[in-house]
Amino acid sequence: MYRLLRAPLQPVTYSRWLHLCVPVLLLAIWLFIAPEMPWMPLLIVVPFGFVPWVRAAEGLQARFLLAPYERGGAEGTISAEPSARWGDRWRTLLWLQTRMLFAGVAVAATVWLPVITVDLIGFAFGFGPNDDLDWLLPSPLPPWAAALLAPLPLVLLMVVVVLLGEVITLVAGRLLGPSAAERLSALEVRTEQLLERTRIARELHDSIGHALTVAVVQAGAARAAGDPQFTDRALNAIEETGRAALEDLERVLLVLRESAQPASQRPTLAEADRLLESARASGAAVDAELTGPLEKLPGPVTREGYRILQEALTNVLRHCGPVPVRVRIEMVKDGLELEVTNPLPERPSFSTGGGSGLRGIRERASLLGGRADTGPHEGGWRVRAKLPLERIR
Repeated sequence: MYRLLRAPLQPVTYSRWLHLCVPVLLLAIWLFIAPEMPWMPLLIVVPFGFVPWVRAAEGLQARFLLAPYERGGAEGTISAEPSARWGDRWRTLLWLQTRMLFAGVAVAATVWLPVITVDLIGFAFGFGPNDDLDWLLPSPLPPWAAALLAPLPLVLLMVVVVLLGEVITLVAGRLLGPSAAERLSALEVRTEQLLERTRIARELHDSIGHALTVAVVQAGAARAAGDPQFTDRALNAIEETGRAALEDLERVLLVLRESAQPASQRPTLAEADRLLESARASGAAVDAELTGPLEKLPGPVTREGYRILQEALTNVLRHCGPVPVRVRIEMVKDGLELEVTNPLPERPSFSTGGGSGLRGIRERASLLGGRADTGPHEGGWRVRAKLPLERIR
């Protein structure tokens, strides 16, 4: 009841009324041609139901006039895509037929109910009996009763328009709604977007997090050392790390602007020395062992391997400080093995559950069909990942 009282103040009520009345234009044109066959437009629209773009046009019109506040496309209730399958064509045909019938009811109410109100007002002002009211009202009808009854047809008209608008909107959702194939396609696009956002988040976390960690460790070590030469080396290391981080940040921003560099230009394990030297410059004693032709690794493996190594070294510097680190990267027959181990301080800030960095390591390995384990190992901490090659080649 409250919705009916509020309906005259809502613009969507009148946009739905307009949508209901539009098909009558076809009927009006046809009545000039053959008034003895008013049912003919129902047959005329049949071929149009099988034209793919008609569904798109009807969907756009319905979305704009029936549900302007809802999101369209495969994520909303009304689609604006052309018919791709016969099921969509048959639903479009049924929609055109239904719309014509609803239009007939809406226009009949729009024309005759105001006419009845005018007749009642005329009768109330003494213009005499009107034959149009004989079938509707008892006779004789006092003028004062006609005056009281005059607003009722307009109220009934508003009720009819609101109810027909609600019903036609529901019907549009069923007949013009996205098909299962469209929903699946939209879901795939949404999944790709979420995966890309997750990848960008990992890139920012690994790259910028590593640079900031190195800068903080270097600055703290330089201040504690009080040695001008060490301070100079620390500043150089901070400068180099910051420059590399800015390059990574620019690449990620290009991705966000949808004009990204190719994935092949992201850092690879062939540039692992840059990470190792950065960790050494921060005071960590890095013992690295790189075995095999790493430059021949497939692109996804070498890029994700670089990020895993970067995050592992970042965690060492962030949580343990400048401690001895052993790095082993080996290209074996069926994959790439990467291991980073380090001793734990007396009060380690690691947790076996892992934060976003450790979770990102496991996610990177899992996306390639590999596996990554992170946690305490023989009194220290170990990050161990194995990335397969068979699924990538």
